[in-house]
Amino acid sequence: MNQKIYGYMELLRPFTLLAPLIVSSCVMIASLVFSGITELSVLNVFLIVFPASMCFALLNGASNALNQATDYKEDAISKPYRPIPKGIFTVKEAFHISFIFYSIAIVLSLFIHFTFSLFIFCIALFSITYSLPPRMKKHLLINQIWVALSRGLLGILASWSVFGNPFQPLPIAIGSIAALFLFGGTATKDILDTNADRIAGTKTLVNVYGLQKAAKISLFFMGGSFGLILPLIAFHIIDISFLPLSCLIVLSVIIYWLMIHNRKNETYENTSSWTLMYATYFLFALGFAFITIFSA
Repeated sequence: MNQKIYGYMELLRPFTLLAPLIVSSCVMIASLVFSGITELSVLNVFLIVFPASMCFALLNGASNALNQATDYKEDAISKPYRPIPKGIFTVKEAFHISFIFYSIAIVLSLFIHFTFSLFIFCIALFSITYSLPPRMKKHLLINQIWVALSRGLLGILASWSVFGNPFQPLPIAIGSIAALFLFGGTATKDILDTNADRIAGTKTLVNVYGLQKAAKISLFFMGGSFGLILPLIAFHIIDISFLPLSCLIVLSVIIYWLMIHNRKNETYENTSSWTLMYATYFLFALGFAFITIFSA
């Protein structure tokens, strides 16, 4: 029984569920304040924000399970400690768990409102087609675009849509910065899977161009995403109060350094560059939310 519980933890990877849960909640509160909604009580806000943010955590868990179900052969090479290669779960069981989480997320989103539910459905569709046919994960650059759009742009817009208009300049601008950052940063997760991906026919920046060149490409997009804040402020698309977020470019340089040194992070079963990339996105989204709240 203990092994099965531990297997669920390994399959769903709870560390990766925490970020979307917290980030989406903060962005929702930011959209609430920005939109000037004052008639809702604290309890009513909680009863909307909590299930809405759970949708993102459920989607992430579903995606993690689906990814392991479809990549079990690659995991047997690069990550044999995962629950499917270890025999704790079968591929079929992982598919079932993934389906249940996707279903709960979509049904739960219907209780918020139609626009939010539509965003959640689109994010689910992106993550499903990433792993299943047409399996966008296999295609160079497209795999990064798929992650960037679903977890960056659509994630921000979906969270903002709970209380606000997701098609306003502010959420679109912030979502675009997030997407650009993730387009570069997602290469960090492919470092340990280089050989396994090559055997499986999956093309990534790392196994096509090599680690050094892939790291430089990643730095260009990660650094460029935060550099984009300056022209957005200059053209009055976002307020000057968001200028401190451009300082995150320093973390992009550190991520680059960690990539080329290929440091393994034993705690989170990936490289240190991946861990810092995740934390940087976390800080960016939280910073955006808090600046929006206090500026308003």
